Amino acid sequence: MARTGGPSRERIVAGAADLISRRGLNAASIREVAKHAEAPLGSTYHYFPEGKQQLATEAVRYAGTAVGRVLSEELGAGPVAGLRAFLALWRGIVVDSDFRAGCPVLAVSVEEPPADEIPPALAAAAEAFEGWESLLAESLGEHGVAPDQAADLAALVVASVEGATAMCRARHSAQPLDRIARQLETVIAAALGRPA
Repeated sequence: MARTGGPSRERIVAGAADLISRRGLNAASIREVAKHAEAPLGSTYHYFPEGKQQLATEAVRYAGTAVGRVLSEELGAGPVAGLRAFLALWRGIVVDSDFRAGCPVLAVSVEEPPADEIPPALAAAAEAFEGWESLLAESLGEHGVAPDQAADLAALVVASVEGATAMCRARHSAQPLDRIARQLETVIAAALGRPA
């Protein structure tokens, strides 16, 4: 709670990210977000006067930044450590939520946007994916992987982890993430010229 006695803006954004990760963007109304974040509806509209798209955009940015922060910290120990942390983060989210939550960035990405426009939340999702890929590619490059291969491997990691996260939810099992973890680590190790 903020010192003003009301919920903090960040708590509402975090609540929106969590709700979107569970129900998708279309099912996450402002009213539902307020309830999920235990925030008064009025506070939610006060912080997000432009409505659901503004809140969704900020929720996606929040999630993208939070994941990027973890990834960046762990990549300090190298690409394999970053990969393991990225996988562990998503595994924790799906398992700890009893397979009810996934990735809010992916959730926004797979829903049909309004005709003839790219909503800000979808643009924020693209930025989040690109940010995670950039962090991974940069780390791979710092460890001797050629730039094109590093970019390709980073895209492979992000796409694989996001897809496996969705599969975990559908199957009610962490097995898809566990399976790709082994394969991605082998691929990264090979690119780095190390045994897996």
